[in-house]
Amino acid sequence: MVSYGSREAAIVDALSSSTNYLVDVYVVDKQRNPFNLKKAVEHVVVPDLNVGEICKFVSKRKEKLDFVIVGPEKPIIDGLRDLIEKEIGIPTICPTKNFALEGSKAAQRQLLEKTLPGANPRFKIFDPQQYNNLDVLKKDLIAWLDELDNQVAVKPDKPAAGKGVGVWGDHFTTREDLLKHFFENLKYGKVIVEEKI
Repeated sequence: MVSYGSREAAIVDALSSSTNYLVDVYVVDKQRNPFNLKKAVEHVVVPDLNVGEICKFVSKRKEKLDFVIVGPEKPIIDGLRDLIEKEIGIPTICPTKNFALEGSKAAQRQLLEKTLPGANPRFKIFDPQQYNNLDVLKKDLIAWLDELDNQVAVKPDKPAAGKGVGVWGDHFTTREDLLKHFFENLKYGKVIVEEKI
């Protein structure tokens, strides 16, 4: 089990509580998790969830492992499943790198729009590469904010470990702070501005 938080701890609990199977759980954790430490046969901390380090851990225990479950988005995006299955040959439960939707919120919104129209909140993707200058982008952004009466969530396209999303009324209450948050995220690429739901 590659773990980062409570979701993975719940999986560890479910597996180790099985009455149908004898389950030994080996855990690679982002930080020391007392619950996982208690339930696991072996528990190791890899603070940056580096896929190379995780692969070393898995490889050394490959005779004892039937499969690997990966919960956190970073190693999924970094292609951990592809590496483990190709180099070690152990089935891994998580998306492959090519199907890691966690890598782009814009791609998630666009896929949902194509497959389940109407499921998304109203949204716009602001891509700095689509604009010749920031004044035009800012004008489009302000028009969108006016249309939604500032009731928005501002999200960087790429994962930011919970640090990038800003919501009107929670993270900012002035247009000035909202714009500051938006342009800080825009430095790193696309930003999604969507209706607050």
